[in-house]
Amino acid sequence: MTRTVSLPLWLVVVLFLLAAWAALDRLLMPGVRWYLRRRVNRVIDELNTRLRLKIPPFHRTRRRVLIDRLVYDPAVVETVDAQAREQGVPREVLVARVERYAREIVPAFNAYFYFRIGYWLSKRVAQLLYRVRLGFSDEAGLAAVAPGSTVVFLMNHRSNMDYVLVGYLAADRTALSYAVGEWARIWPLQTLIRSTGAYFVRRNSGDPLYRRVLERYIHMATAAGVPQAVYPEGGLSRDGRLCPPKLGILDYMLRSFDPLHGERDLVFIPVGINYDRVLEDRTLLRGLDPERERRGPLFAAWTTLRFAGRNLSLMLRSRWHRFGYACVNFGTPISMRGYLGERGLDLRHLSREERAVHLERLGTELMARIGGVIPALPVPLVATVLVESGEPLSELELKARTFRLMTALENAGAHVYIPRQDQDYALVAGLRMLTLRHLVEEKDGLYAAVPGELPVLRYYASSIAHLTESRESLRAATR
Repeated sequence: MTRTVSLPLWLVVVLFLLAAWAALDRLLMPGVRWYLRRRVNRVIDELNTRLRLKIPPFHRTRRRVLIDRLVYDPAVVETVDAQAREQGVPREVLVARVERYAREIVPAFNAYFYFRIGYWLSKRVAQLLYRVRLGFSDEAGLAAVAPGSTVVFLMNHRSNMDYVLVGYLAADRTALSYAVGEWARIWPLQTLIRSTGAYFVRRNSGDPLYRRVLERYIHMATAAGVPQAVYPEGGLSRDGRLCPPKLGILDYMLRSFDPLHGERDLVFIPVGINYDRVLEDRTLLRGLDPERERRGPLFAAWTTLRFAGRNLSLMLRSRWHRFGYACVNFGTPISMRGYLGERGLDLRHLSREERAVHLERLGTELMARIGGVIPALPVPLVATVLVESGEPLSELELKARTFRLMTALENAGAHVYIPRQDQDYALVAGLRMLTLRHLVEEKDGLYAAVPGELPVLRYYASSIAHLTESRESLRAATR
């Protein structure tokens, strides 16, 4: 019993590391997890005293529990059994695939990260790059939303900055759960995004099993009252115009919605976003030309670094300007209980074809509501005038046409953001941004689009073209 045992040094080191890891995992980590959970719960309790839309208990549920609920959801299990029979695949293989999908989709919301770190970062980044403005908000309509309703913010998708901008401006209302595309599934970005409550979506997946898992997660979150943010267009607008809606996520939300006896109402809030400068504008326009060479991720990374370096150089020389105005409008909420009740509809009892017809009508109306609250900013206003004129304009004529356009849009019910309530300053701000970017040039007192840059001007003009009743009325206002 007292004999000496000799061990190689490497084995002693391995045993020491294993013992240290076991002590850390069994003794220290439970206490750390308890401390962190306690701190997060304290943050949630404090936030719920001031947020208009409370953080639901769903966000306090452990991620592992949510994954298990999804894997063993009756509808998911039924789909697994059906595919196992039809394809002859072992059920265990399909269950493993379901768990992989569930791990990919289910977020890991952290209230402390969202409100203490994420909010601070998004605020600093947004205010560093833009003059951020909350243009219009239907506060009376928002206040009238029934307590306990599931609120979904429906937004147009102009830039990847939308996530930062709306998350920052909506932080006094609630914590938003975004549907994020596969572009963000890179380490460590995906971990940070999951901490904000976002869930990942494969936009073009043809796997019925994946679509069933995604459907059941969205149903689970919607039934639990989780506030969500959705881009009905399904992706960034490449030409500046509103895109037709993709109805998949809306279908998942409404497929099991009970408009009469459901515990919660489902309320859509249209959100309009616009920028004086979209950081990805040239990249998006490049994607419209199928014959142009496709650039890989390394080129995209190099372009981003070069853009950041150029702007940093301007900052150091005190020659840098922010990228104009970024404005968000919150429109009038649309209650699905009221919408379906007025039409005597219950989508749960309709066939797939009948439901598709009504969803298409609803999607068209929702996109019209979103389009109606998109703000008209200085750069899109000036760009519209220059595109429609087709000829060089003096500063006086440019002002006159821009003022007429503002009046025409306001008469049509659009939300025109006029900084400092000064129309003359709005034109100066828009024209300055376009000349600084060398999209517009001035010669002999006349302003005109730089040759070759007309597509970029059209991109910004297109962001507000839908706000007029017809192209004829738009041309009349700008002449």
